[in-house]
Amino acid sequence: MSTIVEQYRVTKEPYYRPVADEVTLFEAAYSVRMPMMLKGPTGCGKTRFVEAMAFKLNKPLITVACNEDMTASDLVGRFLLDAQGTRWQDGPLAIAARFGAICYLDEIVEARQDTTVVIHPLTDNRRVLPLEKKGELVHAHPDFQIVISYNPGYQSLMKDLKQSTKQRFGGLDFTYPEHAIESEIVVHESGVSKDIAEKLVSIAERSRNLKGHGLDEGLSTRMLIYAGSLIARGVDAKSACRVALVRPITDDPDMRDALDAAVSTFF
Repeated sequence: MSTIVEQYRVTKEPYYRPVADEVTLFEAAYSVRMPMMLKGPTGCGKTRFVEAMAFKLNKPLITVACNEDMTASDLVGRFLLDAQGTRWQDGPLAIAARFGAICYLDEIVEARQDTTVVIHPLTDNRRVLPLEKKGELVHAHPDFQIVISYNPGYQSLMKDLKQSTKQRFGGLDFTYPEHAIESEIVVHESGVSKDIAEKLVSIAERSRNLKGHGLDEGLSTRMLIYAGSLIARGVDAKSACRVALVRPITDDPDMRDALDAAVSTFF
């Protein structure tokens, strides 16, 4: 395999705690190179899952954080000018297709729709990527797979995937794990005791009940790990929760008071 993609290989096994049959389903999807779509709230483990699967499958993983300024050229490549003249520079999608990596487009709905259509020829039986500016047709390597993710909670008419895109993918739903499993994850990732982890998860569960009632999103598993990491290093629990949980998620004084009260209930 080309040294170009070796830098993208996941060399250390990421910790991922399966919640249902998502690992088995993803492995089956990869065996037939089915493009996959991961749907779920922020910080619930979608990216960690892809990293864990890339390690398990022993495939390089090229991750692209999508944004509204991203152009098709950012994905597929462009001509650059240097001392020798012009040269072509493959984009991350072209590198993955050419050399057989998993390409993970994180938060795909943040990209403009005219950008996302460039993935279409790679997501059907053609498995090709036209480099129109270069006049080249890249036939995807047999190991290539494309994976996208997005948060349905932030969907709007302006930011949603076209049906013509969605129907090219298999889908896996992600959500925050049930209490015992989420506590287990927080213990493993942050180093706090089981008792403290369970308290953090309880605070998160209260915040998630407020989604749509003053909060756009509840506290994520990722945020609980941040709070746990601070507590494990000797920071006072209330202070850790204020810094890692309450202040980042809302600027509304009433909502902060409600969350601070939840923290005080458990700590």
